[in-house]
Amino acid sequence: MSASVVVLDHGSGNVRSAVRALEHVGAEVTLTADPVVALGCDGLFVPGVGNFHACLSQLKAVHAPRVIGRRLAGSRPVLGVCVGMQALFDGSTEPSASPTEGLAEWPGVVERLPADVVPHMGWSEVAVGAGSRLFAGVEQERFYFVHSYAVQSWVLEPTGPFIAVAPTVTWAHHGARFVAAVENGPLTATQFHPEKSGAAGLHLLENWIRSL
Repeated sequence: MSASVVVLDHGSGNVRSAVRALEHVGAEVTLTADPVVALGCDGLFVPGVGNFHACLSQLKAVHAPRVIGRRLAGSRPVLGVCVGMQALFDGSTEPSASPTEGLAEWPGVVERLPADVVPHMGWSEVAVGAGSRLFAGVEQERFYFVHSYAVQSWVLEPTGPFIAVAPTVTWAHHGARFVAAVENGPLTATQFHPEKSGAAGLHLLENWIRSL
């Protein structure tokens, strides 16, 4: 039986590519903003493009904070992509007439990349975190990025008895080192677009689907 995946339709950009990619790797995909359907599926895919604060407003309009929080409380998988990943942090320094806080699932602030050329647009290598399941089989591949802001430091470092469940963090570089992906129990996110990353991205999505 195919895994059921909801691509959260909160008004983000071209989500059809995500739907097609997930269907290609065997998922049964529904594009919807219905919170009941989003709560009940096997995996929730949270896209996001453009301005951080505008994206957060769109997510809040479709009750995404409650849906994501309830899913994670029940250990039900969520995958955030691009600004959908950034939304999972505390906030962003990106300019906005109406600043909006992030979902604060992870501590950290999204900041502008200190590079000569921004946005960072194109294919980049990643330094995969040890023990990654998401990148199994594509550890040496490049992935497609389109962004000007990113989380440039990771501050959630479990100690003592919690070290066994420490998140797996994957990094990339454009002007500075930044977080390219996080695997943290049921919550997974990528700064790059797996749905636009060719065969490597499809393989990564297939890894996620198999984990559901």
